[in-house]
Amino acid sequence: MGMAEIGRQLAAGVNKAVKRNPAQGLLLSGGLDSSILAIFAPEVKALTTGLKGAHAPDVDYGMKVAAALGLEHHRSFFSAEEAIAAIPKVIKVLKTFDLALPNDIAIYFALKLAQERGIESVMTGDGADELFAGYSYMHQLDNKQLDSYIHKLARTMRFSSAHLGRELGLEIKQPYLDREFIALALEIDPHWKVADERGKIWGKWILRKAFETRLPRQIIWREKTPIEHGSGTSELRQLISAQVSDFEVKKREYGIRFINKEHLFYYEIYREVVGEVPLAKEGEERCPCCGAAAPEPGYCPICGASGPFLPNLD
Repeated sequence: MGMAEIGRQLAAGVNKAVKRNPAQGLLLSGGLDSSILAIFAPEVKALTTGLKGAHAPDVDYGMKVAAALGLEHHRSFFSAEEAIAAIPKVIKVLKTFDLALPNDIAIYFALKLAQERGIESVMTGDGADELFAGYSYMHQLDNKQLDSYIHKLARTMRFSSAHLGRELGLEIKQPYLDREFIALALEIDPHWKVADERGKIWGKWILRKAFETRLPRQIIWREKTPIEHGSGTSELRQLISAQVSDFEVKKREYGIRFINKEHLFYYEIYREVVGEVPLAKEGEERCPCCGAAAPEPGYCPICGASGPFLPNLD
């Protein structure tokens, strides 16, 4: 099957997935994944948030997509103080002290924006990076390894938006996680997912090619930007770290392998709003960093550790 036919199948597949998972709102980052969903949801209210005073490119890109597609676009900015005050709420819902929390904070405020606008259901672009090799580390794998890894992710991927949305009384729709769409994505050979374009290796290559005539070029070929960088919440990290003292003393006291001061900050909030780390039982995979059970090889859902037990790709 050639590129053009795969592109047509993908476009039809996304269209059907959106129609099966309709929503009033859409978290629009102006990245490839959410912008593709917007093509097939012209009545949706687009939602974009950013940290006040920070470099938040998602806001500008979101505006470009909304203008190109004629979408109603709602934007809001939250302060660093508001973000830090929200951390205990987010940790309590997600039950984790993962260093990826700045991503979750941005999602939390975007969903709050939906709630404030009276929107009851919200669509997200969750899953496209996992199914189409959007992360740069996936580009180092050969086709066999990549196919195996994507199939594994398809069985295990989980996203914070569903939990945060439920907490806020919102229904979260995830078209890329639609069963029929996942099946379609898994049938596509990995060599279409990671490929060279004008001397540069791109993930999600077939998605980009399938929609390159329907979105602005700067959106189609926008590089993968983590939510924390797109929303500006990465700038919280230094503020958070500055609030931690006696780092080495506390590391010994808690007996957990913290990555940095920020990690310790989240852990102390976790202890307060969730409780002690649930230690692995006999026969369970044990996280070497915090001691919790790690049911998904390669990742600890409690502390976020991944390096010590990366998945076996053979």
